[in-house]
Amino acid sequence: MNTPRPPATEPRSPDPLTPAARQICDAMAATFPDPARGPLDAGSLRRATGSGAGRLPREGVAATDRSIPGPPGSPALPVRLYRPEAEANGPRPLLVFFHGGGWVMCDLDTHDGLCRELAVLSGALVMSVDYRRAPEDRFPAAAEDAYAATQWAVEQAAELGCDPGRVAVGGDSSGGGLAAAVTLMARDRGGRQPAAQLLLYPALDHRLTGDSAADYATGYFHTTAHMRWYWEQYLGPGGDPAHPYASPGLAPDLTGLPPALLVLPECDPLRDEGRAYAAALRAAGIEARVDEHGGTFHGFLGAMGYLPAADLAVEAAGAWLTEVLGAAAT
Repeated sequence: MNTPRPPATEPRSPDPLTPAARQICDAMAATFPDPARGPLDAGSLRRATGSGAGRLPREGVAATDRSIPGPPGSPALPVRLYRPEAEANGPRPLLVFFHGGGWVMCDLDTHDGLCRELAVLSGALVMSVDYRRAPEDRFPAAAEDAYAATQWAVEQAAELGCDPGRVAVGGDSSGGGLAAAVTLMARDRGGRQPAAQLLLYPALDHRLTGDSAADYATGYFHTTAHMRWYWEQYLGPGGDPAHPYASPGLAPDLTGLPPALLVLPECDPLRDEGRAYAAALRAAGIEARVDEHGGTFHGFLGAMGYLPAADLAVEAAGAWLTEVLGAAAT
């Protein structure tokens, strides 16, 4: 049984973050609710992330909002489609993207800039999904929404001008965990398996027992206490934290899953569960690449345009998608 080490109470010395990352990290933390300063609630967290800060001007991509069917008996799902404006002579690949936010906050707007960038860099149509959030809708609502959206995307790929054989899933943080869960659900249920999974600092294991959960527990914007609270909201009092669709990192069998890219920041409480998942995928015979960025923190991709490491990481993710899915014919 793994016993977590006592968490750090302040940033390590010398500071492992780069000076630019430290400046951005501290600015983000200054205006974000912290469990060390008082109880968290979903409303305050949503207000803190509801400014649309993730929207960035980006030429070369057109965005369209629509809704698609949710799981049987559930509401329709709002989605935003990002189509590269560059001409393509054949079907495009398609990335189904699930935003992060601890299953509690964030939406299509907060991740608008990241989705635009991925669309332009990969040549893929990106479909960002606004799944149901906790605590109003607890596990497995978000996972079921993610699975339904992915199956719809595969079934409707031709109508969208995409190749149904080149549909990937991806997401950041809790959304990365949802993307990983979708691949397990597709395998277990006999659904259409995505061709690839792009996991950006994913939430994969409720236990938070890795060294990184202690080493970077505080002082790096996203804290271990935040993550524990998010898990509580997502699962509720009766949820099964070890269910593989909630904690894909605890899935006993990872065979039959698609290749993965895991983008991990060095100074992230979730870093070690990402490393462990990549190792488990490889042990199951699945190609899994880890792109780890030193001197960065959880959520660093939100600093695109301001933090060079974020720009490099997104460019590498776009290149990987192009590699594994193939670029749109031009």
